[in-house]
Amino acid sequence: MKGLSPDGGLFMPELIQQLNDSFFNSISKYSIQEIGIEAAKQFVADEIPKSELKRIVDNAINFDAPLVELDDNISILELFHGPTLAFKDFGARFMARTMSYFLRNSEVEVNILVATSGDTGSAVASGFYGVEGINVYLLYPSGKVSEIQEKQLTTFDKNITALEIDGTFDDCQRLVKAAFVDNEINSEMKLSSANSINIARLIPQSFYYFNAYKQIKDKSKDIYFSIPSGNLGNMTAGLMAKKMGLPITKFIGATNSNSIFTEFIKSGEYSPRPSIETLSNAMDVGAPSNLARIQSLYNEHSIILKDISSNTHNDSQTIEKIKEISKKYNYIIDPHGAVGLLALEQFVNENVIKDYNGIVLETAHPAKFKGTVENALNIEIELPDELKKSVDKEKQSIILSSSFSDFKSYLLQKI
Repeated sequence: MKGLSPDGGLFMPELIQQLNDSFFNSISKYSIQEIGIEAAKQFVADEIPKSELKRIVDNAINFDAPLVELDDNISILELFHGPTLAFKDFGARFMARTMSYFLRNSEVEVNILVATSGDTGSAVASGFYGVEGINVYLLYPSGKVSEIQEKQLTTFDKNITALEIDGTFDDCQRLVKAAFVDNEINSEMKLSSANSINIARLIPQSFYYFNAYKQIKDKSKDIYFSIPSGNLGNMTAGLMAKKMGLPITKFIGATNSNSIFTEFIKSGEYSPRPSIETLSNAMDVGAPSNLARIQSLYNEHSIILKDISSNTHNDSQTIEKIKEISKKYNYIIDPHGAVGLLALEQFVNENVIKDYNGIVLETAHPAKFKGTVENALNIEIELPDELKKSVDKEKQSIILSSSFSDFKSYLLQKI
């Protein structure tokens, strides 16, 4: 419920237990919901009764994550079949229902602060919309999310407020973190977070790694997951799945021109810097929070390298890959997935790997990046109904500077 530790650090489980061999041997019989319950039980223990946990998971994960085969080696894990057409629906919906369970007998109002570079905000807004006792404040960088993403962020009412920050995603994240450690704010209002800094976001994100494994036809081949990487929540969730026993050979952290994580993997040095704007905007992160969690899972950098590789690709390469995938496979991929595919192909080429299971996480529906994809392919993309509803609504946002004093004043006057 706190989201962030009082000292500004991130919470992690003391122990990540391995799932039984019987689970993996019979995984083909499990639905994604049943997989989710088994994975969540490792962390929940007796905090939530089994019947309630089943209700939470069944209600939250009421959509699938299909593995779409491009060829014998490469598949796309489509994570955009939830209500806001992005992978964030897994974490946000599970978290909303879990928090609602813990608040069921409480008189206290919880205020959730969310920094978003695109898809997190709309997923959290959708997941928490109308939930009693919870107010949500979405901080997003002005002019740095796609037009459709902004419409999804700014067209909710009731308990959802969009704050348009004059700055970058890193500024939004800085404001959220500063609020969590500000004594005056915390004495006046109960804060929580729905960013991937909150562990409740990461637990359900591990579900789709297991679900992908279930769908792999030849499980004897090495398994490589290529993950479009920004704040590293997706990577961390995958590493947690591996700690639970999922036989993943290697993770490939795919970065755009914000290549801080790639540089860390290659050098062992972490050098955060201001993020720059790219076509794959959800990855435009200059100070990835979850790197601290990844480091906590390993004793030293050399051990990290056994499980993780990383490389970086720019916007022009992204556009070329979108074109190539459309022509070669008749498949439309979004800019984030394109970066993931570039990273996978570079990894297998450099390591001369011929026969493998390569899985690229497609984190959002290509229609969310309509302009970019349409310009690349010279086609018109039909908007799914979920997006049409948002586009037709009027934007409502409150514009704030990136100054913490302005943000603090805004929060305190809301009491």
